[in-house]
Amino acid sequence: MSKRMTVVFKNENLYTHLKVEAAKRNINASDIISEAVIEWIESHEDFELAPLIKKSQKEVKKSGTKSWDKLKKEL
Repeated sequence: MSKRMTVVFKNENLYTHLKVEAAKRNINASDIISEAVIEWIESHEDFELAPLIKKSQKEVKKSGTKSWDKLKKEL
C-alpha cells in the first residue's frame, strides 16, 4: 500500500539536485527519498544496538565461551 507525504525542501538547490539525479537515472525522486529514509532508519538502529553489542562483548570476555561441540553435548 502506498502512502503520500509532502516533503518540504528548505534548500531549493537540494530539491533541484534531487530532480536532476532522478532524471539522470530514470527513476522517481520518491524512490531516492524512500531509499534514503530506509538507510537513515537502519543506521539509527545500528546506533541504538551499539551499546548492547558492547555489553555483550564485555560479558563474553568476562565469562568466556564454550566450544560448539561442548555446547551440543550439553543440549
